[in-house]
Amino acid sequence: MNLNQIFASADISASGLQAERMHMEVVATNIANQQTTRTANGEPYRRQQVLFTSLAEDGSRPDSLSGVRVEAITPDQTPFRSVYDPGHPHANEQGQVQLPNVDLPHEMVDLLVASRAYESNLKSLETFQQITKQTLSLLGGASS
Repeated sequence: MNLNQIFASADISASGLQAERMHMEVVATNIANQQTTRTANGEPYRRQQVLFTSLAEDGSRPDSLSGVRVEAITPDQTPFRSVYDPGHPHANEQGQVQLPNVDLPHEMVDLLVASRAYESNLKSLETFQQITKQTLSLLGGASS
């Protein structure tokens, strides 16, 4: 086992931390815009979703030990919700208002999943750090 393979677990965890941080930011943006009925393009806010890819698949780490990265942040193409609210400034002639396709329970589940994945990667990185410190301590004690 070479030194690169030893530190690969830290790299994998670090890539997971970065990807899940981005995932949580996207979910937070979705939640913040769940009532935004008009954006710059004239439509309601469209929910964003994060697509991940393996670093082994994208060629940046061809070995079997790889991590993950955000491949893209894409708009969710599910239809907008429509509610009857004739007093709303963005209501159409029938009194219908198009609302974003953001579903709060879905976003909360996404946030929980991203948060747990982040915590798992952080715990893995902390464990790697602890093992590395213990190994260096043992090696330092052996040379005395």
